[in-house]
Amino acid sequence: MKQNVGRIDQAVRYILAIVLVVIAAIFQGTWWWLLIPATILAFTAAVSWCGIYRLFGVNTCTIKTTKD
Repeated sequence: MKQNVGRIDQAVRYILAIVLVVIAAIFQGTWWWLLIPATILAFTAAVSWCGIYRLFGVNTCTIKTTKD
């Protein structure tokens, strides 16, 4: 799997995931669904790969990796 998420993009994704988790924790009840995008953001940041980026040909990663 070729990385397509860069360091700045990763940091933004982690921050957004944390913000969404905090909002879900503060406004309990119907706000639980915010955990779904938070999980997706954290996962894509952790593995440095985003399926939507691949679909549209976006690559924010400056590190050259080998092709699969």
